[in-house]
Amino acid sequence: MESLVTWYNQTIGTWMPKEVFVLLVSMIPLIELRGGLVIAYLLRMSFWSSNLFCIIGNVIPIPFILLFIRRIFKWMKERGILTGFVRFLEGRAEKKSKGRERGEFIFLWLFVGIPLPGTGAWTGALIASLMEFDIKKASAAIGLGILTAAVIVNILTHFGLGYLFGIG
Repeated sequence: MESLVTWYNQTIGTWMPKEVFVLLVSMIPLIELRGGLVIAYLLRMSFWSSNLFCIIGNVIPIPFILLFIRRIFKWMKERGILTGFVRFLEGRAEKKSKGRERGEFIFLWLFVGIPLPGTGAWTGALIASLMEFDIKKASAAIGLGILTAAVIVNILTHFGLGYLFGIG
């Protein structure tokens, strides 16, 4: 994350506000809110603005994934566009969704909320869409998961990074 912050400071930081940068970074799969909050912390953004922009950035792609990803994947497979990649994503979503029968809402909330590699709002939305979860329940669970992840990452960032490295 430090290299991304250095890159930002040396290149686009002169004309792009850090809030916009953090919002955009939080929209990227695999980085999402979790990486966005660390970057915001390293950029010395205020606690409230960093959380606001990271949460907004993480939420923006979710409705599009929930509503359109199955149609996009179908279209891609029909035309032979990245078919192997689409099948990989579908298989990954199915594999990650094991255990959902116990409760879709709790499963999705915890899956999105616990910041581990391979989890997050993007993957949660992909699972919800491909497994045909109720869209309202899925949206609420993903939203709650994003807020849960924000709390956990804030604690780890502010108390972990701050104390270990004297940042902040």
